[in-house]
Amino acid sequence: MEKVGVLVVSYGARGVAMIDAIHRSLEYETKIYVVDRQRNPLSSRLAVEHVVVEDLNVNEITRFVARRQNKIDFGIVGPEKPIISGLRDAMEKETSIPLICPTKRFAIEGSKVTQRNLFAQSVPSANPRYRVFDPTEIKNREKTKQKVYAWLTELGNKAVVKPDAPAAGKGVGVWGDHFNNKKELFDHFLANLRFGKVIIEEKLDGEESSFQSICDGKNLVRLPETRDYKRAFEDDKGPNTGGMGSYKGVDELLPFLKREDQEEELAIVNRIFKDLRKKADANELRGVPFYTAFIHTSDGPKILENNSRAGDPEILNILPLIKDDFTNICYKVLEGNLTRINFHKKASVAVYKVPPSYGGYQETYREKVAIEEINTPLNLKRADLLENRTRGKIRVFPASVELRDRRLYPLTSRSVAVVAIGDTIAQARELAFEGVDAIEGGALWSRRDIAHKNHIHGSVTHMDRLRRKKIGSD
Repeated sequence: MEKVGVLVVSYGARGVAMIDAIHRSLEYETKIYVVDRQRNPLSSRLAVEHVVVEDLNVNEITRFVARRQNKIDFGIVGPEKPIISGLRDAMEKETSIPLICPTKRFAIEGSKVTQRNLFAQSVPSANPRYRVFDPTEIKNREKTKQKVYAWLTELGNKAVVKPDAPAAGKGVGVWGDHFNNKKELFDHFLANLRFGKVIIEEKLDGEESSFQSICDGKNLVRLPETRDYKRAFEDDKGPNTGGMGSYKGVDELLPFLKREDQEEELAIVNRIFKDLRKKADANELRGVPFYTAFIHTSDGPKILENNSRAGDPEILNILPLIKDDFTNICYKVLEGNLTRINFHKKASVAVYKVPPSYGGYQETYREKVAIEEINTPLNLKRADLLENRTRGKIRVFPASVELRDRRLYPLTSRSVAVVAIGDTIAQARELAFEGVDAIEGGALWSRRDIAHKNHIHGSVTHMDRLRRKKIGSD
């Protein structure tokens, strides 16, 4: 069996799931080198070498790899920060090790303004109406307020405020959720404007889906569709989070989508891909350049945003269902001959358990939080036993946790992901929550309506109404 050294730049369950997929290779004897943001227990156990770089600094990661050039054959990157910061550019300049992720200039999630302008040129019909406000061009607050208010009137006040850079300012704000009048929206807008450009775009009515594809520089191979749950609380209430969970149907389609919806998505992404390939060597798009959040409206699919890396939690639904050897898939990406990936015909459900401080839970449900339990270590033994007993139908991926004194403690972000596989979404969901409930300690909580039949039925009926509305307007 051929030996191969693989670098994984990891943070959270997404990176752990990649490490797990590489470790399960049957075609290669894999030696995994992990650069992580914290001492993750599963990554540490599966890696031949595991180092912590708390800020995932590009120069520090590159130095680590340069000293191991004779041991590492290629690398893959999970989190967005090092991709946006140009890790691939730096590593391929300083070492001979190829990296599976886009180069810095094709990490377009680094700027929402760049994205919107690109989509306006490539796929204008898939772009919501938007306006960009640049602080360098704003001299007078009152005139700015007049422009913002006029734009809101044009949008019927159905607006979303987005800072240009990821995690800048007060983040994304939505009319009806984060503010209910123009003054509140303008205050949110000003708080973001301090950090750079701000977009105000129309708020769309529709159902969301996550499109992901792997690129080898020539071809885009579409992954099965998934549905993410961004809001913290049941019934899509509370603030946006990194994602509380997600589900995938038995085949490539989600229950509320039709084949033509998926074909429209693919056509949109292919047009963007074609335009980006004109700008430079398409090999720079190698990796997952299109993790695209779509919203399906009465006017067709629109792009909410695009990311230049795999989704978290969405990739967790996909990796355990790949029939092919994942390490071999990585080699095909590097060789430029990836044309197909085969999947098991199964459903999957991913659910996160998170700490009380996450998503505003502690402030909203203070009476439910047992303060004495917050600082207790986590116990994954029962969950791990379930994983073994179900022969991998349940997968437990520690995320924002850290080993200290041989004990596992939750950090501030999403703590542990549980992914379950079933013959139906309902079966996968039941298994997922069996795994979730087996995780003990840390006062962790989870959103309980993920992949629930009522939520899915609501999505189906909502899309039916939107399709009837579209037919009525044609």
